[in-house]
Amino acid sequence: MKRILLFCLSCFFLQSLPAQGVMTPDLLWQLGKVNGLGVTPDGNNVIYSVTSTDWRSNSSVTKMYQLPVSGGPAVEIMENPIKDKNISPTGRHQLSHRSVKIFKIAGVDHYPELMKSNALIYNDLMIRHWDTWEDGAFDHVFITGSNDGKTPMEIDLMKDEPYNCPQKPFGGDEDYIWGPDGTTVLYVTKKKFGLDYAVSTNTDIYEYDLITNQTTNLTEGRMGYDVNPKFSKREVLAYMSMKRDGYESDKSDVIVYSGGEHHNMTAHRDDIHVASFYWSADGMYIYLIAAVNGTKQLFEMPVPYPLTDDPQEIRQITSGDFDIDGVIGLSRQGLVVSRRDMNHATELYTVNIKDGMMHQLTHVNDDLYASIGKVKTERRWVQTTDKKDMLVWVIYPPDFDPAKKYPTLLYCQGGPQSALTQFYSFRWNFQLMASQGYIVVAPNRRGMPGHGTEWNESISKDHGGQVMKDYLSAIDAVAQEPYVDKSRIGAVGASYGGYSVFMLAGIHEGRFKTFISHDGIYDMRSMYGTTEELFFVDWDWGGPYWDMKNKAAQKTYKEFNPINFIDRWDTPIMIVQGGLDYRVPVEQGLQAFQAAKLKGLKARLLYLPDENHWVLSAQNGLVWQREFYRWLEETL
Repeated sequence: MKRILLFCLSCFFLQSLPAQGVMTPDLLWQLGKVNGLGVTPDGNNVIYSVTSTDWRSNSSVTKMYQLPVSGGPAVEIMENPIKDKNISPTGRHQLSHRSVKIFKIAGVDHYPELMKSNALIYNDLMIRHWDTWEDGAFDHVFITGSNDGKTPMEIDLMKDEPYNCPQKPFGGDEDYIWGPDGTTVLYVTKKKFGLDYAVSTNTDIYEYDLITNQTTNLTEGRMGYDVNPKFSKREVLAYMSMKRDGYESDKSDVIVYSGGEHHNMTAHRDDIHVASFYWSADGMYIYLIAAVNGTKQLFEMPVPYPLTDDPQEIRQITSGDFDIDGVIGLSRQGLVVSRRDMNHATELYTVNIKDGMMHQLTHVNDDLYASIGKVKTERRWVQTTDKKDMLVWVIYPPDFDPAKKYPTLLYCQGGPQSALTQFYSFRWNFQLMASQGYIVVAPNRRGMPGHGTEWNESISKDHGGQVMKDYLSAIDAVAQEPYVDKSRIGAVGASYGGYSVFMLAGIHEGRFKTFISHDGIYDMRSMYGTTEELFFVDWDWGGPYWDMKNKAAQKTYKEFNPINFIDRWDTPIMIVQGGLDYRVPVEQGLQAFQAAKLKGLKARLLYLPDENHWVLSAQNGLVWQREFYRWLEETL
């Protein structure tokens, strides 16, 4: 009760006191979100935006700034001085995308006289995706402008095709670019529909020729994701590629394409799964970002001419307990990158390419961070049950005192094959968790990139096996410390982390006193029957539950299905479920909550009808955080 009062008082006096001492949910939402937009052609200025959220009005405002990289104040600007990439090199044409109706889906499409009908009629799969029901419309790329400077023209590059560019649900205008001379357009799409779309990850890069009006598949025969095409100043194309169809977390490599040949430049580095890349100004190098040992770092890779498949030495430029999230551009002071860590939201830095030295450019949130105590993050290596060394991040409260005992949270990462690095979330925020007086244990368990491909891939078809042992190894090791209160340990997580919580609830053997599961999979059978991107469950679980001859699938649905362990649930649990989450649909959370209550457990359901797999609105986010900590206060 005392801690509840302190937490509420910190929120109440937020505006009246200059320093709160620790991070709170309200302070977290006051942070400015920095987004690097580019570097001016002369290399002298970085352009970036800052989004500020007003949780009282449940709205946000974004402003754009220009900042000299050599020093000086940032100036707010109304227009971006960097040339729009969607304007052709000739200046005569522009690329854009918009929705085009291809199929009749709504009842009123078929029966115009029934205007009050809201019926939807489907004949194939992908009836909904992420958080949106299929309505028969698809995003297409358009070329507009004039060939002669007088006569307007418009070309739909995907005329009458039931395919999307940008790719849904997360693609943007990075999915289409101009060729170097302005006579071609490259665009990314998955030319599959319905069931074929649902079970495949085979996107390709297509080239449309404005002169011949012909379209060519540049990556035909490459079966996984092919995305993010970029030309160098030497007019050489590079893109990111995965090898296997249906495997969304396959090793991501950089391919350099020229003269009809594809050269895999990173295949020889088993430890590098490329997150993004950027060409050097002279086209002689590619800068890579990849996870490594619980962080994301910047690497340099030479591109030889003539092109060859011979392995090139890839040099790590940066190192430290932080994440490099993206390269913004090349300035006179070095590469401009975005960087964050567990104590700081994203800011922009320059990086000296030769020695990796970094200089902070933007200081959007310095004043707020100066008013609160920082948390300590520590690397710890834990031996797993199969004698592997596993990295575990341990995050301690501000003013941590090893002579005291602290309640402790096991954090279960989502993905399942996403890196657990020095990220800074506006919901699953380690600084915020630790600042409320909890030690956080965050293991780089099986399935995470940054520790080699074998470690990354070993989670597939073993979702509830060795990974659960990894979690327990991590919490058991840290729990041996005298400052951990063994009687007050909880487990929390979302997505695959939410699934992990449901699994742990049935196998933890008294280790945990409370659980929080957000958008977690509770019943794999009903999940298989209602999720949309079937390639994930087909690959990672082995296939459908009715395939009795498939040993991998049957093992998944028998040994790794949380619903099969409901008889062992004996611990308080809070369940969070988004109503618009079609990846892990609503029946997952509702089934788990109903089962917990019927078993007589203390349980709470936080239902967010207008949120998808995430929580995007400010006020819903604050409700989420306040309920998160209220539940922990009550049960831990």
